Amino acid sequence: MTEMNRELRSHDLTPGDVSRRAGVAISALHFYEREGLIESIRTAGNQRRYHRDVLRRVAFIRVSQSVGISLSDIRAALATLPEGRTPTKADWARLSRGWRSELEDRIAQLQKLRDTLDDCIGCGCLSMRSCALANPGDVLEKYGDGPVRLLGRS
Repeated sequence: MTEMNRELRSHDLTPGDVSRRAGVAISALHFYEREGLIESIRTAGNQRRYHRDVLRRVAFIRVSQSVGISLSDIRAALATLPEGRTPTKADWARLSRGWRSELEDRIAQLQKLRDTLDDCIGCGCLSMRSCALANPGDVLEKYGDGPVRLLGRS
């Protein structure tokens, strides 16, 4: 996120205000700021203040994280938002479209895991020689290490 020359406004929010409204700890706000996901401005007394658009950004960050989007991908997406104005519904829709394919892949992987959870998931490997039931003779070795059947490599 680039440094913005924003001025304090009377309706800017304190960290406590944002924390309550966004449902995150103040320490999370500080973390998001250090990671370049949100930004604050400082009062003459060096206290943080946030513009109201930070509430949408924090909501976007939380939802993105909850579905497994990495912080680096979230940061890259937020960097494409317009500076100087609150992002619109169209802005958010554009960002979410960019992740649709990745999310569809994750959903398919989770469904496959759910449907095969009782199929020797206990060993966590599915390619070990000792798994005579799911992998007799270690025939899955040629596909690589780990849960190759769950990952769709066999």
